[in-house]
Amino acid sequence: MWRSESSPQGPAKQSRHTREGGCPRTPGRTAWLVDARLRGRDGLFFKGRVFVAAMALLLYAHAAQAASALAFITNQGSHDVSVVDIAQRRVVATVPVGRSPAGVAVAGDRVFITNPDSRELAVIEPGSARLLGTRPAGEQPLGIAAAPDGRHVWVADWQGQRLIGFDTRSLERVGEIALGRTPSGVAVSADGQAAYVAERDDDVVAVVDLPARRVKARVAVGKHPFALLLDEPRGRLLALNVQGDDMSVVDLAALREIKRVPLGRAPYGAALSADGTRLFVTNQHEDTVSVLDAQSYELRRRLEGFGHPEGVAVQGEELLVVNWMDDELSVLDVASGKERARIRIGTNPRGFGAFVATVP
Repeated sequence: MWRSESSPQGPAKQSRHTREGGCPRTPGRTAWLVDARLRGRDGLFFKGRVFVAAMALLLYAHAAQAASALAFITNQGSHDVSVVDIAQRRVVATVPVGRSPAGVAVAGDRVFITNPDSRELAVIEPGSARLLGTRPAGEQPLGIAAAPDGRHVWVADWQGQRLIGFDTRSLERVGEIALGRTPSGVAVSADGQAAYVAERDDDVVAVVDLPARRVKARVAVGKHPFALLLDEPRGRLLALNVQGDDMSVVDLAALREIKRVPLGRAPYGAALSADGTRLFVTNQHEDTVSVLDAQSYELRRRLEGFGHPEGVAVQGEELLVVNWMDDELSVLDVASGKERARIRIGTNPRGFGAFVATVP
């Protein structure tokens, strides 16, 4: 059941502060829905879990028309994705995917989900919350990021020690690059020429030349980097070091660490405010979110009251924080930090990646 520290599943959900070191954990409960597999004409494997009533589908269609922003939260324990209407403050659909979903990325009109335990990549159509299909994706796909043009997604294979590229329309593989130990977080440059991958157990970030399909450099950072965040307007890459309780600031031009910023215990996810002035970092083992000045990295305040916060995103003037321990999504005001809502979602939610999609 993926309980070892060396796997991306780690120990089961028992305590708020068991030290995972930036690894996903095994769910404490199993999903009760029934799997059904069908093969479509396009050769993709379709997975359905027979539980959605016609009324639920109508409810989702109405919500998709009424709101433009939806959060797709991966739920490791219930093996599904909660689709949250951010404006309406509620779950409008639940999409069963593979085993223990973790990573998420949005590319155009598709949402991509990594499933480490079933070793596959799942694809969801955001407008209908329909599972389009799955593809094998290495030994343990974990981190994922989409190229800005929406043509490719790049998946970090935790156990396979490689970066795998997929065409977002056909789901065919477009490339594979060998990496170091336990690759986790992924970020892709705005021009689509470079990918950055946290090689967690090597304490480095690999810089991948995507056209050449090779690692062109490695940057030494802190202890066990896991999540990455690109801040290209400032020419920086931010690496969250989950066992160093800090963040490495990497100069993209020089490809070297230029600053080490102290954070809370086990920093996991990071997001910038819409205006680029604030940086939000979730601290798993402190149940807090650090709010920093995005230029100087000085701590402005520390928000409290979370339950093992992991994924984080900013949508307009609202901050979204995924609470793994509490099975909830917190919605806060970006400026004041005041909580506006808490939304019940699936079991052991992760939200590892860019989980907000805009629906026309």
